[in-house]
Amino acid sequence: MAKIARVAVKDRDLLKTLRGFLKTLLSKGKMDAVLVPCRLPMKPVLMPTLLSDPAELDHADPLSPAFPLNAARIAARLTRRPGGGKIAAVMRPCEIRAFVELVKLKQGRPENLVMIGIDCLGACRNRDYARWSARAGDNAAEAYARAVLAGETPPEKFEPADACRICEFPTAEAADLSVALYGVEVEKHVLIEAVTDKGKAVLERLGLPAAEMPPARAKTLQQLVEQRRAERDRVFEETRSAVDNLEKLSRYLADCVNCYNCRVACPVCYCRECVFTTDVFDHEPAQYLKWAEKKGALKLPTDTLFYHLTRLTHMSTACVGCGQCSNACPNDIPLTPLFRLVARDTQAAFNYQAGRDITEKPPLAEFRDVEFEEVVGLGADETAEMEK
Repeated sequence: MAKIARVAVKDRDLLKTLRGFLKTLLSKGKMDAVLVPCRLPMKPVLMPTLLSDPAELDHADPLSPAFPLNAARIAARLTRRPGGGKIAAVMRPCEIRAFVELVKLKQGRPENLVMIGIDCLGACRNRDYARWSARAGDNAAEAYARAVLAGETPPEKFEPADACRICEFPTAEAADLSVALYGVEVEKHVLIEAVTDKGKAVLERLGLPAAEMPPARAKTLQQLVEQRRAERDRVFEETRSAVDNLEKLSRYLADCVNCYNCRVACPVCYCRECVFTTDVFDHEPAQYLKWAEKKGALKLPTDTLFYHLTRLTHMSTACVGCGQCSNACPNDIPLTPLFRLVARDTQAAFNYQAGRDITEKPPLAEFRDVEFEEVVGLGADETAEMEK
């Protein structure tokens, strides 16, 4: 059974309690640094920050609904080669799942990283957070977290990002340590669950009192997941209807200006050189004129639809639905529902779920003798023979 520890909440200050836990982790857990979202001193925004001084953790804010970027890319950069020291990374569940995919793609290494997942309370769109935080003040994150955990409407008419409304993964199942908030009496304590052997070893060094997970947690999570799945299915149906032929898909993506922000923001789009930034699509001036003469009119920039079709093909097996593609789009194209819809269908075809298990091979990384029989034309007899 996984080890569970209790951290008492003092003075009803949940954020201060989590900061205290991270300080203990840094001082007693044999960690060289902690990667955690921190409030910047020059502006009311949060960014992933690597801290080695426990005092600096007073600026950490892991409860905030800010999600400026997916920190899986940062974690991969810090671990892609050995020798960087032991790091504890506080990440959202979708960030942990993205890091798991990057490990499989040989972009990061898990050996010297302790992944700490905190129950995800949702986030707002990047462009909305600064205004919301400026209005709500220094206690914005605490007030927001307590409202969400109590099932109440968050302050300041908070609008969660589309990705969060349809995300059915509020907990970090692939983490080493999981900080439980849903279904827990956060007025009194938070619970830390060691999910892996690595997490158990760290938790034992901290010397925290043992605890048990309350029965209310499972029920609370079940209700939350059911609610989000219902919204997800509604959005998927709406999206499928909007893109079920090429003409509709062209209309759906018509606002694209080929800025490639979605590619840059995507945590699992890791290619050092993208074909769309090479000379392949740097057409000669005469070519544009030929196309215009042939068609009578030529939309510019060209290749926008092909760009998104290529990304959908490339990323559908690894997409974790973090929503950063929509966050990064300057023209508010609803990319997240489209990518999640295609990813859900693609991953289901391979009986695969991105970020579920670090030992599970990506669909295109291994050959299976028996799969997609309806495509390759194998009958039952041939299949049985191959399985022998």
